[in-house]
Amino acid sequence: MRPTLLILGGTTEATALAARLAGTGLKATLSLAGRVETPKAQPIPMRVGGFGGVPGLIAYLRAEGVTHVIDATHPFAAQMSRNAVEACTALGLPLVALTRPAWMAGLLDTWRHVPDIAAAVAALSGPPRRVFLAVGRMHLEAFAAQPQHRYLLRLVDAPKGPLPLPQADVVVSRGPFTEAGDRALMEGHGTELVVSKNAGGTGARAKIDAARALGLPVLMIDRPVLPARRELAHPDEVLDWLAHSGADLGV
Repeated sequence: MRPTLLILGGTTEATALAARLAGTGLKATLSLAGRVETPKAQPIPMRVGGFGGVPGLIAYLRAEGVTHVIDATHPFAAQMSRNAVEACTALGLPLVALTRPAWMAGLLDTWRHVPDIAAAVAALSGPPRRVFLAVGRMHLEAFAAQPQHRYLLRLVDAPKGPLPLPQADVVVSRGPFTEAGDRALMEGHGTELVVSKNAGGTGARAKIDAARALGLPVLMIDRPVLPARRELAHPDEVLDWLAHSGADLGV
């Protein structure tokens, strides 16, 4: 059976898998949520936008004759990951997650763990500080509940309207970033605290390494709990999984 793959993307891992698949001749589509105005060009066909919940995803999988689904979304794209599990279970389709290992605190790290965005907002109560808020633009509204801080925001796209935070400095930039660059960024803005999701991997780790080098505390938002599923860490492991699931890779 020659497979038809759907990759739920938006991460460096998804891009790496797309590049790996491009040379195989396999039929694959990379799906992006559409939260970035100008997504990077990809070597395989791409679709942008949501599916319309589980029913819409099921309809898409049927209409496109998808045989295998690879969830390479961000570790915090919990709803999409839950929808993928439910849709693939309903259709009996093989599903695997291509996901990066979570970061682990070292001896020189000063982390305070919180379970979610709401807990991170609550943890910022208190006197004003200079905070590097590295959580993405979708969650900025929640932090308006703590307006006393001076926030440093790094966004992929420039804001189109007023920000919900009264005191904010915006840097528009797309990663990957370096420890030296993030260290200079934090020093230049007088950062006293870093707020970050535990995204894992190497592409977004620079701010964590920079915080350690500067002796800054990190408010670390733990990953959401997801349904049980098989997880892999490298694109080559996905190809092995496909081969062992009965897919004809033509090699």
